[in-house]
Amino acid sequence: MTKLKTQTIPSLLENSFQLYGERTALSYVNGKPLTYSDLKIEIETMQKLLASFNIQKGDKVAILSRNMPNWGIAYFAITSIGAIAVPMLPDFHEKEIQNIIEHSEARVLFVSKLMLSKIEKLPTDLLDTIIFTDDLSIEKGTKNTLNTQNSENSSVDETDIASIIYTSGTTGKSKGVMLTHKNLVNNAIQVLSIEPVNSTNSFLSILPLSHTYENTLGLILPLMQGASVYYLEKPPTAAALLPALKIVHPTHILSVPMVIEKIYRNQILPKFTSGKIISTLYKISFIRKFLNQMAGKKLVDTFGGNLKFFGVGGAPLDPTVEKFLKESKFPYAIGYGLTESSPLLSGANPHQVKLRATGPILKGIEVKINNPDPNTGEGEVWAKGDNIMKGYYKEPKITSEVLTSDGWLKTGDLGYFDKDNYLFIRGRIKNMIIGASGENIYPEEIESVINNFKFVVESVVVEQKGKLVALVHFNQEELEKHFHEFKEEALHYIKEKVDELSKELQEYVNLRVNKFSRLNAIVAHSTPFEKTATHKIKRYLYY
Repeated sequence: MTKLKTQTIPSLLENSFQLYGERTALSYVNGKPLTYSDLKIEIETMQKLLASFNIQKGDKVAILSRNMPNWGIAYFAITSIGAIAVPMLPDFHEKEIQNIIEHSEARVLFVSKLMLSKIEKLPTDLLDTIIFTDDLSIEKGTKNTLNTQNSENSSVDETDIASIIYTSGTTGKSKGVMLTHKNLVNNAIQVLSIEPVNSTNSFLSILPLSHTYENTLGLILPLMQGASVYYLEKPPTAAALLPALKIVHPTHILSVPMVIEKIYRNQILPKFTSGKIISTLYKISFIRKFLNQMAGKKLVDTFGGNLKFFGVGGAPLDPTVEKFLKESKFPYAIGYGLTESSPLLSGANPHQVKLRATGPILKGIEVKINNPDPNTGEGEVWAKGDNIMKGYYKEPKITSEVLTSDGWLKTGDLGYFDKDNYLFIRGRIKNMIIGASGENIYPEEIESVINNFKFVVESVVVEQKGKLVALVHFNQEELEKHFHEFKEEALHYIKEKVDELSKELQEYVNLRVNKFSRLNAIVAHSTPFEKTATHKIKRYLYY
């Protein structure tokens, strides 16, 4: 990559426009591609439009939209004139959207037509301007054409805030993370230390662009390197994804564990456990590895045949699924980070992965284990570098609780380094349970064992009156399918079966965890657990 004049989004774009003019930058899978030259023109047009609505440096512009090329055009136009993008997750609730617009003081909103119902009840005076991302038509707002000449990029500094990203926390209230131009561009550069990206690469985007993970690694990084990014016109269900993979043949996909875990549980595992002979053979180590490698080749073919990097982040990957991916030689990659770190802190490419590790620390970032336990080496993960946020918007007190005076970010995660300097994450400090004799119990580790049990969808491990209790949501649909022959008696039978499964599950888990992590009880949870917009369970509701 040519050295940038400054680590800002306009400087990055200008560099790419010069180097990669006629290469495809952004496109729908079946759409007309936008070249880097086209993208330059579209961004400049959008900058003039924003200027005509009196948007100036420091003003906030919100984005509530599904992924599409115009999302990037809006984002880059906003940040290139020194305004601040406020991306919102499409899964945010109407009330969360209103709170974010009010708290951020956004004056303009880019919204896709599919999301329109989420803003219908907003107070009419909350926004000056509403623009549809689908066709960039104006739904609300009055233009002042005299202002269109004030749309240049020159006043953008590295320390200027580029984006305020509101986290949908598992502990309740969301906070606005202020990320500067340098935070974002620097983190994109840092990622190159573990995974080289170039202009021959193609990315298929399936995660929301409003998530920092997709925004930095799936938009800013590929465009910095002249790669092409493709978007689906429908949600990334199997029906939309499979044909797209055959058209794009992506080299890079960023994902969350849930995607690959579903593929493993629904398509791969059943093939190896459906018959007595194959399931017996699958238990023999060298045969299992051989079968997994065959499955891995088929999986790469399913993903279009050219896949070289399947990034997994946002949550811990199930250990059984990871073991399969490693044995199958599927090109999965692991990363760890937070919105507050733009996001990546550690990562391993497909040639570096180590089971259960999040990889080595990215070049240019410092990470330390604060006050480590002398026996285990575990402690809170602290990070420092040019990718660490400026703070939480309008929240100086909360900012001072997580950012030290000398620039260290307290992540709230417990971790340790192994002898190869790979970072391992045990869980969130606030989730940790202290055992009767002072042992550290990590609910997430117990949950990963529970979630591997038949018919289990998800679980939450909590402490109740000094006892370890697992709240478990069983797959009611699968149970009904399994026991459909009982017809009228099915519901009664399923209730009995759930009680039976709970006992079986307790035994299964207690054989696989430390003595002090053994469960005292299983409680069936009839409905799915409430989740954040990033699909993490709102644990605080179940304590």
